[in-house]
Amino acid sequence: MPDAGTAGPDHKAALQRLAGLDDADIDLANAALHLAGRDRPGVSLARYREHLAELADAVSGAFAESADSLAARRHALVDTIHGAFGYTGDRQTYDDLQNASLMRVIDRRKGLPIALGILHIHCGRARGWDICGLNFPGHFLIRIELAGSRMILDPFNGGAEVTVSDLRDLLKATHGADAELAPEHYAPAGNREILIRLQNNRKIRLLKANQVADGLAAVEDMLLFAPGEPSLWHEAGVLNAHLGNLRAALMSFEHCHDLTDSPADRARVAGLIRDIRGRMN
Repeated sequence: MPDAGTAGPDHKAALQRLAGLDDADIDLANAALHLAGRDRPGVSLARYREHLAELADAVSGAFAESADSLAARRHALVDTIHGAFGYTGDRQTYDDLQNASLMRVIDRRKGLPIALGILHIHCGRARGWDICGLNFPGHFLIRIELAGSRMILDPFNGGAEVTVSDLRDLLKATHGADAELAPEHYAPAGNREILIRLQNNRKIRLLKANQVADGLAAVEDMLLFAPGEPSLWHEAGVLNAHLGNLRAALMSFEHCHDLTDSPADRARVAGLIRDIRGRMN
């Protein structure tokens, strides 16, 4: 996606184009750059794309094709991303908004698990590897697969291999001692899901800081590339209503209602629509 002249790249249009793509056709890292660019208008993406290409080339250079294995692929990723380029998880300022912006993560060489995971996925896919993010809750993980064997890695902790025991401990640490691993915790995350999860980190931090208008803007950016996701329309409705934007809230809830399959959820949203209409009269 070329940048749009001297005014800088048109991030909004680039994200809207993603809505018409099959999930597998989305360039994950490039899309994440456009999301980051929504907060940095006029900043060229050229050097960030060059860095992504350099990173992928370096992983290829560190990989010995003749000794291909999951361990060799992991070492190429870890030695390059965390070793040669010095990327690390930001433990000191974990909640800093910059950690959810791929542009700032590249600038600072540190970030959240999901932002670092996107770099791993980008480099692996550039080599044609079977690599994906996982829908594990609370802590983003990645998985590489080769000839039926799999390895789970933690991009926040230097690409460390994660065992089933580690997964169980992680889950209990975030969801309580009674939490147990389930098949959905191993399910691969699609590109849109990863982008939504990345942007949700930004939204959550903004709302915690009571920056509701900015939180709404983060949700609206997600709707650019995922307009068929009813939960996003619901959230846009709630935030618009909170800000007193009743017409926008009504439109958002109506979209949510049309997209929702569950009869119970549709009934709840219908109640919200009636409430908003009552407030508008």
